[in-house]
Amino acid sequence: MSVIILLIGCSLAVALLFLGAYLWAARSGQYDDDYTPSIRMLFDDELNQDSCQTPPKTSRKERPA
Repeated sequence: MSVIILLIGCSLAVALLFLGAYLWAARSGQYDDDYTPSIRMLFDDELNQDSCQTPPKTSRKERPA
């Protein structure tokens, strides 16, 4: 009979441990966005300013005729 009480106590301790871990993960933002990571590979990568070799944009003003 004492073994059953020990096993129930251990199982409750493990269950409370997992509940605490879940609540900590939920509060720290682990489950905020579960859709974007699965489709992130479909988005185009942003170009870095250093790796971009395009000339700088200049404003074209009309010259008086």
